[in-house]
Amino acid sequence: MTTPESPVWFITGCSSGFGRELARAVLARGWHCVATARDRHVLNDLAEAPGHGDRLLCVDLDVTQPAQIDAAVEAARSRFGSVDVLVNNAGYGYQSSIEEGEEAQIRRQFDVNVFGLFAMTRAVLPLMRAQRSGHVLNVTSVAGLAGFMGSGYYAASKHSIEGFSDSLAAEVSPLGIRVTCIEPGPFRTDWAGRSLVQTRSRIADYAETAAKRMQATAENSGTQPGDPARAAQAMIAVTETATPPRHLVLGEWGVNAVSARLNAALADLDAWRDTSVGADFPESER
Repeated sequence: MTTPESPVWFITGCSSGFGRELARAVLARGWHCVATARDRHVLNDLAEAPGHGDRLLCVDLDVTQPAQIDAAVEAARSRFGSVDVLVNNAGYGYQSSIEEGEEAQIRRQFDVNVFGLFAMTRAVLPLMRAQRSGHVLNVTSVAGLAGFMGSGYYAASKHSIEGFSDSLAAEVSPLGIRVTCIEPGPFRTDWAGRSLVQTRSRIADYAETAAKRMQATAENSGTQPGDPARAAQAMIAVTETATPPRHLVLGEWGVNAVSARLNAALADLDAWRDTSVGADFPESER
């Protein structure tokens, strides 16, 4: 039986990285966990670990398949009766120059990172509304707050989640449901390794911008400063506070990058304030 002291976490994308570490951390707390992957058998080590028992439910879930989403949420409801924390973690990176982006790859990026997350959230909200409580953690990226060369379409997918989360928070906060975006910088996951999809840049004009960054991303895989296990603990901490943040940037690199982006935006706003305000009707005509 679940209790406020033993919440139910529903985590997408648990085959590796943040999802896997978060599932481990949740179970280590003695809590309940619905761990999902496109092939649940990759989660056998979690299922077979001593002590997890009935607290763990492993489910097949491809977030681009609506029927699988509905089945996974129903399995969670049937087993545990509720979902207290939804972690929309499933996603991957696609890199290319803007000009050389491939239509099929761009659409696949949005199907997984954006539309899958939208559908997953819609499916869980009825449970959270009924219990008048819950917390949605949307794993976006520093790229959801600041775009970088070579990652334009990935950044666009994560910016979409940020805007969606702003609206979601405004709608559900009166119902007792909280929303936090998790924005990691470079972490030692498979994001820049086996999970990364790239379209090689062949246009010489992008050799020192998009192409150079894509090469650096691949070469730095496995040496990133971010620790996924520590990130998992940070995500848990957010759910345990009475006043969770709307945004949680993870890693020093990310904090510095987001700070620079926001400071630059404020500088633009201040420098062009008169022009911006001047677009209104004059006071006398309102």
